[in-house]
This record gives sequence, C-alpha cells and structure tokens, in this order.
Amino acid sequence: MSESSSSKKKFDPAHVGAEALEHLEAAVSELEEQVRDVNARIDKRAGRPLWQAIVFGLLLGGVFVGTLFWLVELFVLFVTALVVFAVLELAGALTVKGRLRSRWPLVIVSATMVPLAALFGPEGQLWSLVGAIILAIVIRSGRALLQPDSRATTLPDIGVAVMVLAYIPFLAGFAVSVATSPGGVWWLFAGVVIVVCVDVGAYATGLSFGKTPLAPRISPKKTWEGFVGSLLAALVAGVLLGVLVLGLAWWVGVLLGAVLLGSATLGDLVESLIKRDLGIKDISSWLPGHGGFLDRLDSMLPSMAMLFVMFQIFG
Repeated sequence: MSESSSSKKKFDPAHVGAEALEHLEAAVSELEEQVRDVNARIDKRAGRPLWQAIVFGLLLGGVFVGTLFWLVELFVLFVTALVVFAVLELAGALTVKGRLRSRWPLVIVSATMVPLAALFGPEGQLWSLVGAIILAIVIRSGRALLQPDSRATTLPDIGVAVMVLAYIPFLAGFAVSVATSPGGVWWLFAGVVIVVCVDVGAYATGLSFGKTPLAPRISPKKTWEGFVGSLLAALVAGVLLGVLVLGLAWWVGVLLGAVLLGSATLGDLVESLIKRDLGIKDISSWLPGHGGFLDRLDSMLPSMAMLFVMFQIFG
C-alpha cells in the first residue's frame, strides 16, 4: 500500500537548514537589539559610553603598569606623552575661549618638564617650573612688543600660562620623581591604584545611590553618597596596599588612603570648576568614553604631589 505524493511531504535538508539558519539569525538579531537597549540605558544612566570607557581605561592601565615595571624610562616617556596631550587639550580650550593667545609654546615647554624631573629629581622639577614660567613671560612679552594690539591681554595670558604649567606638567613631575627614587615604583603603583579605587568607588556608588549633591555649583553629578563610596574604597585600598605591598603599618595605610581621597576629590572638583568656567562638558573627546586625557588625570595630578609627600615621610 502506497501513499500519494500530495499527502506525503518530502524531507528537504537544505530547506530545513535554511529555516534553522533563519531562526538563528532572528534570535541573534533579537539578542543584539536587547544588548543595544541595555547598553543605551546603561550609557544614559552613566552619562558616558560605559564599555568604551572600560576598554580604554584598561588599555591605559595596562600601559601604565607595563612601562612602570618594565623600564622606568618608558614610563617617563608615557607620562610625558600624557602631559603633552593634556596641556594641548587645556591650552586649546583656553585659546578657543579667548583666554590664551597661543597654546604651542606651553605644549613645547611642558614636554621638557617631566624628563627634567626624572633626570634631576625634585630640584630639577622645581627649577624646570621656574624656567618654564620665565620663558613663558619672555615669549608673551616679546609678542606684546611685536603685536601692540595684544598688550592688553599680556598679564592675563601670563597668569593662565603659569596656571597651566603648575597644574599639569609640574604636578605630573611628582609621579616620575617618585618612580625614579629607590623603592618608589611600588609606591607609585599603590598610589595610582588607590586613586583609581577612589574614582571607581565614587562613580559606582554615586550612580547607584547618589541623591545628595556634593558641590552642585561646581559639579552637579557628584554626590555625598558617591563620596562615601570613594571613602570606603580609599581606606580599604590604602590598608591592603599599604600593608601587603608597601610593608607599612595599617594606620599608615589608612592615612595614605585618606590623604589620596582628599587630593583626588579636590582634583576632580578643580577640573570641573575649570570646565564650568569655560562652559564645556569635556576638555576634549580624544578618549572614547572618557572625554579627554585631562579628564582622566584630574584626580591623579594633585594626588601625585601628596603621594610624593607621603613617600618622603614613610618611604
């Protein structure tokens, strides 16, 4: 007994495979759409492309650790590059806003300050700042002589130049001063990790629980809840790194964490104040998810000065 061809469907492997592939593509497309939706909600709440921020943050951290522990000269070059980009960003923003005549003299001078700190230590760092300020005054005064129409802004330009030189290359010089000192590499590693913990703690707790503004006129997004999170992160990191990495007493670790918490928070607020005064959200957009180089260095710069002080006392 046989069945008619109309009542029996012939099995077609190609057709079944095509259907399965179509279902798989539909499922993948649906998953991608869900992931995009979740990422969009995360980015909206975080205020930045979070995954890009994580990737570039890990990349910068990897370069920092690799250069610091492999060859200190490469670390000095790395810090110099960061300083050049940060000065280029800030001086560029100041130039666009009419606060500065030219950014390139500051960029060129700043590129020499970090290597001088590495070669000659704190004394070279201090004298490099003095020399840079004198050079900035000479250059700006010479321009005033050659361009009489610019004389009215000579003193403001010099003041802005001094601020940029003291704020970025001079403070960054403390990092290489510590790194090039005996035993300083581990101190610098511990200090940077603590500051990173401060930033992550403030960001995570502020994003999850933040309601009470910390300094609404300077940075509306910073909250007291975020500060509490950064406090806990700083103290825990300070004790763990102080005891396990630096061989310090636990109370020195607490002090180290507290000091770097204060300097990191102050640095963050100072940069926010600068951006608010200039009327910009980010110094630049060179780093996806992070804004600019200065947006990543704001809490580090004053913290390097405080780390240098702690290293001189307890190192």
